[in-house]
Amino acid sequence: MKIKIPLQVIDMKGDGYHVLIEVMVGRKRYPLVLDTGASKTVFDLAVLRTHKKIDIRSTHHLSAGLGTLSMESFTAVLPAFKIGKLKLPGFEVAVLDLSTINQAYAQLEHPQVLGVLGGDILVRYNAVIDYGKQRLILSADAK
Repeated sequence: MKIKIPLQVIDMKGDGYHVLIEVMVGRKRYPLVLDTGASKTVFDLAVLRTHKKIDIRSTHHLSAGLGTLSMESFTAVLPAFKIGKLKLPGFEVAVLDLSTINQAYAQLEHPQVLGVLGGDILVRYNAVIDYGKQRLILSADAK
């Protein structure tokens, strides 16, 4: 079964474009940046802390990237996570402090994002990005 999720292409004011999709964590909707270069799906620490039922655990590792060489990383298992009609209960995400990304978005008058949708989901669900029709197509039959 193919699942079609609308995309929103936002202008980064002279610095290219970002593609956003809407996801649900629990009963809340959030935008995520679709990032084909990200190996894993990553959520913002501050936003996830607002969910009482999500256990965030330290990995005791430092992550590189996002403008820093030493950022403490965490993981969380999401009891309820949906991308369109695709339900991913028990999905594990990486968790980092993404405040610098959201500050940059705020300066450009874009909405705060929960994080990035990465290759772990895009590959597993055979993602097809259709820029012309502004949609992400996922196969419910995971690899």
